[in-house]
Amino acid sequence: GKTVLLNHILGQLRPDTGRVYVADHSEPGAPLKLLDTVDDTDRDEIHVHWGVVFQRNALFSGTVYDNIALWLKEVKRLEDAAILPIARRALADVALPTDDEFLRRNQEQLSGGMAKRLAVARALAMDPAVLFYDEPTTGLDPTSSAQIHDLIHETHHAPGPGGEARTTIIITHDKDLLSRLEPRTVMLHEGRVFFDGPFAGFHASTEPVIRPYFEVMPILHAAR
Repeated sequence: GKTVLLNHILGQLRPDTGRVYVADHSEPGAPLKLLDTVDDTDRDEIHVHWGVVFQRNALFSGTVYDNIALWLKEVKRLEDAAILPIARRALADVALPTDDEFLRRNQEQLSGGMAKRLAVARALAMDPAVLFYDEPTTGLDPTSSAQIHDLIHETHHAPGPGGEARTTIIITHDKDLLSRLEPRTVMLHEGRVFFDGPFAGFHASTEPVIRPYFEVMPILHAAR
C-alpha cells in the first residue's frame, strides 16, 4: 500500500476517494494544487522539481549517459551540450566514474549497487526540491545497502535548488536505514495514519500495532 500511496503522490494513480495536493515550487509559500485539476503541462512543471528513485531502478536498456539524460531531455528540455556536465556532476555526487568510457557503458553491465547509484544520480541530475525513494535497498547485499544508507543521508543534507533544504521521502522496510536517518516517521495501518512523529518515538513505542510490524512492515517516512 505504501508504493501505491507514492504513485498517487506522483500522479501515476488517481484516488477513488480523497484528494492529493501538491506544491508547484514556483515560489516560497505558493499555494498547494489539487492534483486532479493539474493538466499535463502543469504536471511537467511540478515534476521539474522532483527526483524519483524507483524500487527496481527503472533503468532502460541503454548507456549510463542515456539514462541520466532521459528526464533532463523530456522534462527540462535540455540539449546534450548542457546535459553532459550535469551528468558528470551527478555521477561524481554518487561516487561513480565520470569518464567518457563509463558514460558509454551499457547500464546492464553494472552491479546491483552501481545500478542503484545510477538511479540516484539520474534523480539528482534534476536538482530536485523533493527526492522520492521507493524501497532503495531492496535486493542489495549488506555492503551495498550500507553505502546507499550513507548516500541517501549525504544527498538529503546537501543543499537543494537555490541552496534551500531538500525534502526526502522514502518508502522502506530497512530498519538500519531508519536508524541511520532518524527521520520523521509515518506508519500507515488499515489505510490510516497510525503514527506520525520522530523516529525515536516510533522505535521506543510499545503500541501493539507497531511492535509486531516494526521489523517487517514497509514504512513511509520523510527526512527533513
